[in-house]
Amino acid sequence: MRILGIDPGSRLTGYGVIEYSPQGCRYVTSGTLKITADNFPQKLKQIFDGILHITSEYQPQQMAIEQVFMSKNVDSALKLGQARGAAICAVQMHAVPVFEYAARQVKQSIAGKGSADKVQVQHMVKLLLNIHGTMQIDASDALGVALCHAHIYATQQQLQLGQRG
Repeated sequence: MRILGIDPGSRLTGYGVIEYSPQGCRYVTSGTLKITADNFPQKLKQIFDGILHITSEYQPQQMAIEQVFMSKNVDSALKLGQARGAAICAVQMHAVPVFEYAARQVKQSIAGKGSADKVQVQHMVKLLLNIHGTMQIDASDALGVALCHAHIYATQQQLQLGQRG
């Protein structure tokens, strides 16, 4: 099963695609969309178009994205929510189911600590997916969300098998 992870932002939006199977996860691709538009509605369109293109090219079966956290800066939280909405709408054009996770849940799943910083998460993402070389932090955050979803999906599958058996 192919999973698309998204780390939305109004300047940079990270994305990462992994292939999940019961044997483990395999890295497919990752990167960042550099959002260059001058006005905010055009930024949202760039996010939408970019994620739509990625979804068309890599054809994920599921998408994972972080939930909006309540920030002291209300304007930033609202813009992040709108960027998330643009990404979610893009994958909905291909009827891809969306799963949302709290940032602490992603960090706990990947780094074993809900208060892990971005560098710790990036290190573990690269280790888990056997990625060498440099990687943008937004891309590793997106891969982290995808891996978190894969771990939770795998656990749910095992629980369902146990209930049937």
